[in-house]
Amino acid sequence: MLTEISLHVLDIAENSVKAKAKLVEIEIEIEEAKNFLRVLIRDDGVGMTKEVLRSVTDPFYTSRKTRKVGLGVPFFKAAALQTEGDFSITSEPGAGTTVIAEFTLSHLDRMPIGDISATIHTLVVYHQDVDFRYRYSVNGKEFVMDTREFRAVLGDISFAEREVSEYIMEFLAENHKEANGGKVY
Repeated sequence: MLTEISLHVLDIAENSVKAKAKLVEIEIEIEEAKNFLRVLIRDDGVGMTKEVLRSVTDPFYTSRKTRKVGLGVPFFKAAALQTEGDFSITSEPGAGTTVIAEFTLSHLDRMPIGDISATIHTLVVYHQDVDFRYRYSVNGKEFVMDTREFRAVLGDISFAEREVSEYIMEFLAENHKEANGGKVY
């Protein structure tokens, strides 16, 4: 079982990349007054049929041929539900997929967010043929990172170039720290 929300985000976003998404949107929203943490991952990939969508939360279902189980989505769902939260997944063939996991922020069983900066950085640097739009919000204080904006400035320069990669990581870490106000979630 994955031990941090950021690892679940990585797993679901990797599924989006495998589904030929050109844009993956990731949003994390924390509202302390509402005791609420919400994760949304939306893509414009190939989507799923209704039959596959009904099966995707079953741990004994996978579309892979190398393993007979697919635990990522079922574990993410279980992680949200064990905090008295909610989980949904919607999809349409040719239109993409949306996964939403809602957690009770203060629940004893809520896993930590983990190193979300490293997760987003990894996705951006290692999947350069995909655009990512990332929004992080804590009590209304938010920042957005959109690789399409980076591409407009950088042109053909790779996100994997050392200076660019370091800038992306610093940008994420500084903005997370500012939005969090020093708190660890």
